[in-house]
Amino acid sequence: MQRLWIIFAQTATICLAVLFVISTLKPEWLPARPVPAGDAPRVALVQQAPQPAAGSAQRTDSYHDAVQRATPAVVNIFTTKEVRVSRNPLLNDPLFRRFFGDQLGDDTQRASSLGSGVIVSASGYILTNHHVVEAADEIEVALPDGKKLLARVVGNDPETDLAVLRVEAKSLPAITFGSSDNLRVGDVVLAIGNPFGVGQTVTAGIVSALGRSGLGINVFENFIQTDAPINPGNSGGALIDARGNLVGINTAIYSRTPGGASLGIGFATPVSTARLVLEQIIKSGAVTRGWIGVELQPITPALAESFKLGADEGAIINGVLNGGPADKGGARPGDVLVAIEGKPVTSPQSVLNHVTGLAPGTQAKMKIKRKGQDMELAITVGRRPKPQIRAE
Repeated sequence: MQRLWIIFAQTATICLAVLFVISTLKPEWLPARPVPAGDAPRVALVQQAPQPAAGSAQRTDSYHDAVQRATPAVVNIFTTKEVRVSRNPLLNDPLFRRFFGDQLGDDTQRASSLGSGVIVSASGYILTNHHVVEAADEIEVALPDGKKLLARVVGNDPETDLAVLRVEAKSLPAITFGSSDNLRVGDVVLAIGNPFGVGQTVTAGIVSALGRSGLGINVFENFIQTDAPINPGNSGGALIDARGNLVGINTAIYSRTPGGASLGIGFATPVSTARLVLEQIIKSGAVTRGWIGVELQPITPALAESFKLGADEGAIINGVLNGGPADKGGARPGDVLVAIEGKPVTSPQSVLNHVTGLAPGTQAKMKIKRKGQDMELAITVGRRPKPQIRAE
């Protein structure tokens, strides 16, 4: 019995020694001990705050809702037309034509281009740029859902580079018109279109400037300038505010590259101008503008001193069309146009924009300075002549 007790004691001593060595040198070899619930370690986690239900509030970090409102009304426009191409004079030789056929004498080919447009009426009216559909033989409109429709030109206005199309369809998703007059520099805007034909794309930026003119793009210029990227194919697309309302029609970009890549300076026609053009074209197929028949020159500080104006505001009338409205109303070359209908004249462009908004046949009061004397003329506004189409 004593012998068995000695063997047990030695065995227990050896086991305890092995356990001590393992727990000291290799504790990971031992099984983990369960931790009582009250002593469990606490881990700090950062949980995102619950998001409001859809439609209950607009997230400040996303313009998804605005885009969802506007994109169904923005379409892709594909146009084709015949263009003349130069041909080798040898192709006119009867011998060549005899052996190779008349196809060698063909001096036209089909050219295609793309742009964008905005559905402005559920009945099928679409607003786009004039240069997008100019001289097109066939116009095809692709809706965001992939459906394609043939379109016809209802009317165009080259002087604002706007055109109105019509497709035979009903219950189309029309965009909501916003107010370009309430835009401020720094407001967020989004440009929607089909750049380079990659498909409908949305870009974001801010309003960089308002009332841009003198760029030589259109006759009537009052552009919204934005840094939202506008690339080839975006022309005619929508410029929307942060709520998804239309505030402009994307028209042009400033670029130094042949392909016209965006450099952060884009121009859009204000929706206030686009709406006036749209309504007149739908009503009569054309745009009617006022006209008084004068040529104007901006006033420089030197001219202001010479005319004793005291300020460089206004515009000098340096030409009056014989028999035109201004001539009949008593205007003379050398007069300084100071105000129209009580609104101060700041530049020749401001006169053009204001006069064209007057209805032909109405009488407008114009304040002028002649030889230092203030005068007021009553001029009956005429109808602005249609722009001359340059022969190619």
